[in-house]
Amino acid sequence: MQNNLFWIVPVCSLIALFFAWLFFRGMMKESEGTDTMKRIASHVRKGAMAYLRQQYKIVGIVFLILCIFFAWMAYGPGLQNEWVWFAFLTGGFFSGLAGFIGMKTATYASARTANAARRSMNDGLKIAFRSGAVMGLVVVGLALLDISLWWLVLDYFVEEADASQKAIMITTTMLTFGMGASTQALFARVGGGIFTKAADVGADLVGKVEAGIPEDDPRNPATIADNVGDNVGDVAGMGADLYESYCGSVLATAALGAAAYAAFPDQQFNAILAPMLIAAFGVILSLFGIFLVKTKEGASQLQLLRALDRGINASSLLIIGASFLVIYLLGLSYWICGSVIVGLLTGIVIGKATEHYTSHAYKPTQDIAKSSETGPATVIIKGIGTGMISTAIPVITIVIGIILAYIFAARFNMANMSMGLYGVGIAAVGMLSTLGITLATDAYGPIADNAGGNAEMSELGKEVRQRTDALDALGNTTAATGKGFAIGSAALTGLALLASYIEEIKIGLVRLGETTLTIGGDIIQTTSATLKDMMTYYDVNLMNPKVLAGVFIGSMMAFLFCGLTMNAVGRAAQKMVNEVRRQFREIKGIMEGKAEPDYARCVEISTRGAQKEMLFPSLLAIVIPIVVGLIFGVAGVMGLLAGGLGSGFVLAIFMANSGGAWDNAKKYVEEGNLGGKGSECHKATVIGDTVGDPFKDTSGPSLNILIKLMSMVAIVMAGVTCTISLIH
Repeated sequence: MQNNLFWIVPVCSLIALFFAWLFFRGMMKESEGTDTMKRIASHVRKGAMAYLRQQYKIVGIVFLILCIFFAWMAYGPGLQNEWVWFAFLTGGFFSGLAGFIGMKTATYASARTANAARRSMNDGLKIAFRSGAVMGLVVVGLALLDISLWWLVLDYFVEEADASQKAIMITTTMLTFGMGASTQALFARVGGGIFTKAADVGADLVGKVEAGIPEDDPRNPATIADNVGDNVGDVAGMGADLYESYCGSVLATAALGAAAYAAFPDQQFNAILAPMLIAAFGVILSLFGIFLVKTKEGASQLQLLRALDRGINASSLLIIGASFLVIYLLGLSYWICGSVIVGLLTGIVIGKATEHYTSHAYKPTQDIAKSSETGPATVIIKGIGTGMISTAIPVITIVIGIILAYIFAARFNMANMSMGLYGVGIAAVGMLSTLGITLATDAYGPIADNAGGNAEMSELGKEVRQRTDALDALGNTTAATGKGFAIGSAALTGLALLASYIEEIKIGLVRLGETTLTIGGDIIQTTSATLKDMMTYYDVNLMNPKVLAGVFIGSMMAFLFCGLTMNAVGRAAQKMVNEVRRQFREIKGIMEGKAEPDYARCVEISTRGAQKEMLFPSLLAIVIPIVVGLIFGVAGVMGLLAGGLGSGFVLAIFMANSGGAWDNAKKYVEEGNLGGKGSECHKATVIGDTVGDPFKDTSGPSLNILIKLMSMVAIVMAGVTCTISLIH
């Protein structure tokens, strides 16, 4: 069941990894600068690695327990196939590996970026962006390599008399690989987010507001922890996050392709291969876009944004042509290309909307900054209002995108549900097809931020700091745009996963011996049942109280999860604030620069806070779908996933955009507007920024993982849900 075109996928993955290595090697050849710059970079690097080692120990224990449970499900009552536990483990491993490599690159790149900024802004941009590209290329390279290897392994070992059912079995099994990636990503995002924001809030509130010293001042005890946090949260966490987004979209679409084309065996494998090939071509085109990114000295924020847009837009336009080539080579309907284009355009519109509401080159963020003239309360009110308004364009865009992607793939036949949902999945793949470059723009942000910190602590001079500040402000916008892409893809992938869940329920029924179903008085073969048949069989409609119960619980989950993670940041930040105050009070000579603060103590506080606080909200995301399935059955789980998808998507957009706008409003003032650094307006925007920190870097970006993880857990536990349901 192979096609020679399949080998393009692993080849492109190896090309991505090769160029990631080239960019890393090129970055390492650059100088880290002065001895002070090297020493500061070493502190940050050691702190980041120490944190990751501790996090991976805890996550490893959780994975071991879950693997034992999944193995028992497979070899005990036979509620799952025997590959699930191993697929889950490898998914988590590669997700963690992608984050680790990206973070290691970032910790080596920050000082080199600051040193390059001593020469020119373009040199600083080039090193930071190419180093960010290491993360982008590692994520897509490892993802496609792992997906390719899993397909080959399962195709060899899975034995099924019917070839079409074998394809469905393989693709749904591969989805459990996605659950491992999602689980690791959630721990990385939540833990890293708590670490970085506890340090950031402590450094800002005590250092900037109370002590009146600049950001990243070496006299601030929390400044090293803040820089460490940028790497463990915004790089390692983000890498694991987008790795699972990328895998989830490809795997869900492959599973839908297997189901939609089950009646057409000659085309089924091609439908499975299509999302993999589109993603593979996206790797090559992302590389092309990466080489287009450059700027000139003294560039404005708009010019810097256009420099990055040049690379992203070129890759996006070329992937449209590549998708037509893929569909032509596979002999599928050209209407599917329409779904790919819809996905790309949806991502671009969401990215532009995010840019408009978060960049201080535009009016919304400037208005937040101007509201600081009347104090921090109005900054917070304006930021929340702007964030709420900013959800309108992404939500409407996603709605239009879902409908158009569905219609194109279904060839304007709304009743053709399987093909329509396959189109929605392909749209998600289209949106993430150029992840190699879009993630590069995202990972670039924390590298530029750390470069600014290194420049400040090393006292490199005003001109260098102005360049790194400009690159940092650009990074805030690109990070927000990257989060918009991740959240938008989560909405499309989440819908595709709903359909994949039904397919896994069918497999679960067959595994339990339910080979036929009675639906509306007719007896239907379980393997032949359509999505609509399954929805009817389980009475999945809005008048079913089990569905409504699930919708409410799913909607609540988004808010409960955010509340837990926000409070976690608050508790850890309180400890950080108290520690920074203690050091200012007890260590004589800090403010005069005669004594060095105890940086290690602040890193330790953030580490302990993150490790302690990340477990409960992360485990909740795994437990709730299982509990809902055991109580309310399949109908309740469908409601849970739908409720979580709707509320989680809107809440994630709101939090990411509010946080990004608050951060850049502060940057706008720091550039000399409204009184500049140290003014009352500056202090007000700093307080707004501290409120926005957990919005944009902890709770908000974790929601898109929550959406998909709940779906993945439901898919893995489908066999149990088929067997046990307390309310019939």
